[in-house]
Amino acid sequence: MSSKFKILAFIVLSITVVSFAAAQNFDKQAAERLIRRIVPTRAQQFTVAAIPAEDGKDVFEIQSDNGRIVLRGNSAVSIASALNWYLKYYCYVQRSWCGDQMDLPAKLPVVSPKVRRVTPYAKRSYLNYCTFNYSMSWWNWERWEQEIDWMAMHGINMPLAVTGQEAVWQNTLRRFGMSDAEIRAFLVGPAYQAWQWMTNIESIYGPLPQQWINRSIMLGRKILERERELGMTPILQGFTGYVPVALKKRQPQADIIEKPIWFYVGGPTAQLNPMDPLFSKMTTAFIEEQTKLFGTNHIYAADPFHEGQPPVNGDDYLTAVGKKIYEATTAADPEAIIAMQTWSMRKPIVEAIPADRIIMLDLNSQKWKGSQAFWGRPWLAGIIHNFGGNTAMGGDLNEVLQRFPRLLNDKSETRDLSGIGMFPEAIEHNPVIYEAASEMAWYSRSPDTKEWLYGYLRARYGRLENTVQNAWDLLLQTVYSQQARVETFRESAICARPALTVYGASPNGSLNSQKNYHFATLWSALKLMTAAGEATKRTDTYKYDMVDVTRQCLADLAIPLQANMGNAYRNNKRDSFDFYSRQFLDLMDDFDRLLGTRKEFLLGKWLSDARSIGVTTAEKDLYEKNARGLITIWGPYDSSAMQYDYSARQWNGLVRTFYKPRWEKFIKMLNTEFRKQPEQRYREVNVLNRYRRPRNNANDFYKMISQWESDWVTHPGIITQARPSGNEVRTVQELYNKWYPVALALYR
Repeated sequence: MSSKFKILAFIVLSITVVSFAAAQNFDKQAAERLIRRIVPTRAQQFTVAAIPAEDGKDVFEIQSDNGRIVLRGNSAVSIASALNWYLKYYCYVQRSWCGDQMDLPAKLPVVSPKVRRVTPYAKRSYLNYCTFNYSMSWWNWERWEQEIDWMAMHGINMPLAVTGQEAVWQNTLRRFGMSDAEIRAFLVGPAYQAWQWMTNIESIYGPLPQQWINRSIMLGRKILERERELGMTPILQGFTGYVPVALKKRQPQADIIEKPIWFYVGGPTAQLNPMDPLFSKMTTAFIEEQTKLFGTNHIYAADPFHEGQPPVNGDDYLTAVGKKIYEATTAADPEAIIAMQTWSMRKPIVEAIPADRIIMLDLNSQKWKGSQAFWGRPWLAGIIHNFGGNTAMGGDLNEVLQRFPRLLNDKSETRDLSGIGMFPEAIEHNPVIYEAASEMAWYSRSPDTKEWLYGYLRARYGRLENTVQNAWDLLLQTVYSQQARVETFRESAICARPALTVYGASPNGSLNSQKNYHFATLWSALKLMTAAGEATKRTDTYKYDMVDVTRQCLADLAIPLQANMGNAYRNNKRDSFDFYSRQFLDLMDDFDRLLGTRKEFLLGKWLSDARSIGVTTAEKDLYEKNARGLITIWGPYDSSAMQYDYSARQWNGLVRTFYKPRWEKFIKMLNTEFRKQPEQRYREVNVLNRYRRPRNNANDFYKMISQWESDWVTHPGIITQARPSGNEVRTVQELYNKWYPVALALYR
């Protein structure tokens, strides 16, 4: 054997030994505990074993051995992913946000030949700051435990982890002279913390109770402990110079500049000049206090000037900001790496940080195109899909299955692509989209869309009947078609602030359109779904999907009904106006009842979960106000508000107590106008803001309605049902029989 060959052999052997040692160091017991949580009655039939990573990438294997299922991997996340693969493709079961179907076969299926999957993506990230509020504001440890298991089973190894940040800020600001009362007044209410950590707001819907801060410490520690024991590398928060406006009084020597108000929400915020000596001191204090509370994995999210303008103009300032953030962070933690969202990125800041000490998170895989793939920095391609927790069905499934493999295999353009991510503003909807996006962690080439979908459905329902397959073929041609974007903007007139002409409910959204798909075709899909066999109809996953399709059909139907109502008023047709307005309100009643059959669509659950966290009545009322505000008017009342109806959620209780009363007030006002001469009647003149939605102060009606909306938020009322009621299958069939003829007549 030549000396060169001996050296090469030694290097290969050394790498193998190190890789295998690393694999053996993963927490085997953590993986076994996860298996017991997922399949408690069958856990003893699974065996966990360690194997080395392949070229530094995660790997898993599945194999039968003497009647047991052997799950091998180089990490607990790989083992969990192997379990999920086996459950889906061999047992035909599924755990999801929207129903579970865990009817395991009496005898676990044999795996032959051995399955081996290697991920081409070293990093798989998850969560947007917004998710922590639009979906997770009121989660307890039980719900978080389920989500972390879901993350592991879907290959996530780099989640954002910001639960407990309020305690980090409290401990940090104490060191710079602020009292607890001042700090809690600076901290926003619990439903708005995402935007505080993104440096957009301060103080609104607070002051934050100490009880909440203490709870967040315990919850944050549990979350991080579980994520770390499963082998994940959480992204924690970094410091970028955002500080309380009140700090100017405590640190008068510091260069602290007030920034403009963000989207007319609350008051101004403040930015500490990174060149000021206080910046480095606060960075060190922040990271020290965070590490004391929560430890560190040395990755810090830092996104200066998110959705806002820097307080100083010019690239020189931005370069200095990037350099100082890097220097101050690495001085506090020499192993620090900056994770930066690309939503509002600025080239001078990015280039001021060394390429090996930054990771760019491209939330919707769009920013790499105009930046030469982030000027040579490693980056993660992502999907964002949902904004604000809107409940529309949809997303381009074909693109979701193709995006990551396409970018992976185009290195001439994408350069340092080092991972993928899912960055939704909200979750617990459209499970097919997230199953598809997360499973692509284990593909280097795109699967056939229909073949992948049928595999998903077989696991989701435990079987795949022809009628259900045909129904989903139609869904693939409509709500999940290539005519759509990955992101969903398909709103209904139900959720929109009332107007004669409705363009959309949320600031950046728009009403669903026949350009996206033929509304009548969706009713055909629903008819096929209602023809499923009894075994399928008994599954919780099927019930959710059937209700969701019906919800989308009725949400779409509301659009022409409202348009007909508006046209009837404009054309002075009182009888037609009465007919369509009654029909529109009747639809909302049935819509609310349909949504009440599923826990996923309950305002009452959202509110009761919020109140359950409070100890005193004052705390409970504050948390409920936060819960109500976030999903309706968004921020405190402002005559120039822009964010109202951002979430546009189609929820039971929200339709009945918020959306429908708004429309009733509008219809009542229009009915009084019919008594006037035509030339004196109400007209929509100069009422819309830049998002083509009625302004708070547009006229007397909108001044009244915006104040009514604010009162709905700030005066806690009777909580609507917190648990589902009614039979999903019977309710869907009843509403199909009632409203399909109406839809058929309209769509003809």
